[in-house]
Amino acid sequence: MSEHYYTRRPTAEHGRKTVEAVLRGRSYTFVTDAGVFSRDGVDFGSRLLIEHVALPEHARVLDMGCGWGPIGISLSRLVPRGSVTMADVNERAVELARENARRNGAGSIEIVQSDLFDALAGRSFTHIVTNPPIRAGKEIVHRLFEQAADHLEDGGKLWIVIQKKQGAPSAKRKLETIYADVREVTRAKGYSVICASKNG
Repeated sequence: MSEHYYTRRPTAEHGRKTVEAVLRGRSYTFVTDAGVFSRDGVDFGSRLLIEHVALPEHARVLDMGCGWGPIGISLSRLVPRGSVTMADVNERAVELARENARRNGAGSIEIVQSDLFDALAGRSFTHIVTNPPIRAGKEIVHRLFEQAADHLEDGGKLWIVIQKKQGAPSAKRKLETIYADVREVTRAKGYSVICASKNG
C-alpha cells in the first residue's frame, strides 16, 4: 500500500513548490511539498468550504487536518477578535502550515501537531472546520466527528466538506447521531458542505 498524507512522518522525497490562490477575495501564496494533501494547489473541496463557512468575528476556530494551511490561514481573516488553531498529524504539513502562516501575514495562528484531538485535551472551540482525511478510512473520519463534539462549546458548529462518492450520505447520517442539527449548506460538483450544530 502506498503512503498517503495521513501519516506522522512522510517518507516521500521532497518536492517543494509554490502555488497561488484567491480565497474569499484575497490573494495568497503558499508553499507545498510531496507527502501532503493536495500539493498542487487548493483542492475544490477545501475551496468550497472556505467560501461558505460562516464565522462571527470573535469565533475561536480549529482547523482539524489543516494540511499546508489554506483553510485556517484564509479563515483567520474573518475572526479579528477571535483565534485560529490549526492541527495535523503530518509533521511535514505542520511545518508548511507554519511557513505559510508567516508568509501570508497570519503569524498569530497557533499550529500544532496532533493525531486528531490527542494534543488538544481540555481545549474547546466555537467552530471546527475540516476537509476530513477520507483516505485514512471511515473509522478515523467518524472518530473525528465524535471527538469534535467533545471539543465544541454548546451551540458550537462543525463545518465539513465531503464528496458524495466518498461517503457524504453516510457521513451525514453519522453526524445526525451526534449533533442536534445537521444541514447541507451547499453542494457543487459532487461535494457537499455540511454544518453540524452541537445542542442546537
